[in-house]
Amino acid sequence: MKRFSPLLLLVLSFNSLMAQSDREEGKSGGLKKENIFTGGNVTASFFNGSTILGISPFFGYSINRYLDVAVSGNLNYTSQRDYVQYGDKVRQMVYGPGAFVRLFPVRFLFAQAQYEHNFIKEKYIPASNGTYLPSTQKYDVNSLLIGGGYTSGREGVGSSYYYLSIMWDVAKQANSPYVDGLARSFPVIRAGYQIALFQGKGSRRR
Repeated sequence: MKRFSPLLLLVLSFNSLMAQSDREEGKSGGLKKENIFTGGNVTASFFNGSTILGISPFFGYSINRYLDVAVSGNLNYTSQRDYVQYGDKVRQMVYGPGAFVRLFPVRFLFAQAQYEHNFIKEKYIPASNGTYLPSTQKYDVNSLLIGGGYTSGREGVGSSYYYLSIMWDVAKQANSPYVDGLARSFPVIRAGYQIALFQGKGSRRR
């Protein structure tokens, strides 16, 4: 249960924010369907011999015109060269659940915090003259991605838009798919599209 505690804290925070938004608007609690959105993104990152390629669908809720929250899933392939010693390689298949918060100070820029709990299947390929043996292992690890991005224009609650983001894993756990063999967090670049599922009249202005 401890490994999922960051995700639980995010969910509880989401519930608190939703309740606060309802109080501020003087409305009764309960989800508003025009605030619900879905979407997904693709990941492509290349840094110092490391490569990440993946997809990540999400399902979320707009708290107000400044704040979105969502749960997500991800499936990534990662590859790193010179992981332990020069000439070796490590390849990973990565999947798992997550959640994120996006804050929009203006309609075309956002800051994002994203928690992920990833399950990883890893294959290690030693260098031709290396001292290590080939191996395959499975494990799981938490990541906390922090960064921001640009959108084609978020017109308040109930709008659809394209976006591009860049984030770094600030947790830097040793087995993170976003950290190289020297414990350096490399940039994770994601591009995607958010889809408003129910666009009611006037929802874009809120």
